[in-house]
Amino acid sequence: MSKFFEALEQAEQERLQRERVQNERNGEMRPPVDVAPAATPAAPQVRPETAKPQPRQTPQRPQWSSEHIPDDETLEDHLVSLLTPTSAEAEEYRTLCCAVEQAHNDVNVRVVAVTSPGAGEGKTLTAINMAATLAQTPETKVLLVDADLRQPSIGDRLGIDDFEAPGLIEAIQDPSLTLKTVARRLPTFNISAVTAGQSLESPYEMLKSPRMELLMNEARADYDYIVVDTPPVIPVPDCRVIARWVEGFIIIVAAHQTPRKLLEETLNVFEPGKVLGLVFNRDDRPLADYYGYAYAYGYGQKRRKNWNERLARKLAPSRSPFSAG
Repeated sequence: MSKFFEALEQAEQERLQRERVQNERNGEMRPPVDVAPAATPAAPQVRPETAKPQPRQTPQRPQWSSEHIPDDETLEDHLVSLLTPTSAEAEEYRTLCCAVEQAHNDVNVRVVAVTSPGAGEGKTLTAINMAATLAQTPETKVLLVDADLRQPSIGDRLGIDDFEAPGLIEAIQDPSLTLKTVARRLPTFNISAVTAGQSLESPYEMLKSPRMELLMNEARADYDYIVVDTPPVIPVPDCRVIARWVEGFIIIVAAHQTPRKLLEETLNVFEPGKVLGLVFNRDDRPLADYYGYAYAYGYGQKRRKNWNERLARKLAPSRSPFSAG
């Protein structure tokens, strides 16, 4: 019996030895526990129906510059007050501005509108040349406003091609804007210009808004002169509304184009005291017949000998036998 138990005990020890050796071999192949990478918890999935809605982003206005330096090549040749301020034609705009400056000094006229009975008679070019002429005095602040919301053209004529920039329409719609904040300064010519802005379907209602008069009152505090380009008087009613906040009108009459009847209707629209003057445009007669002073005393010309004496004789009234003295 003892040998039998001894055999069993030896077999058991051999089995345990084999298992120990096998376990040691398996342990060498198994990776250490402390170097195993830690599992990263997965991000919680958000169901579409439970996702929190994001706030709606308000579209911002595109960036635009408050200054504009026109290229002389893009300006129209008729803008003589900008391109050739010493020419005889520019002198005629100085004559026109004398009436505006006189009204400004006498009764503090600041807002002057330029209009015409019909379309295509030269009111926009006159408005730009007037503003440029008034601004030739360095300390004078001049604002040019395009109030022709149906067919605006001041931006095109001055080479301002940033059509998405805010203008008069945006200033009327947004109480936080003023004419000064939407104005484009032209430092070369010492003027600021407000374009019409984005197009809209109801220009008459826009100009009739009380906000328009408030903007003009604010502009009076910032500028010496506000020159307004307006729609023509007869085809549309806009100019009748503009007359409420304008202190003076310059009316353009085109030679061989403006009918006398339309001019008469135009004059009847405005208060007589608000009509500062009429401009006879596109006259084909020689300038020398009217503007001898400009040609005799113009820039770049030698002053004629004894010119003042001849001018005095030309302007002196002829004496009659019945005159006193």
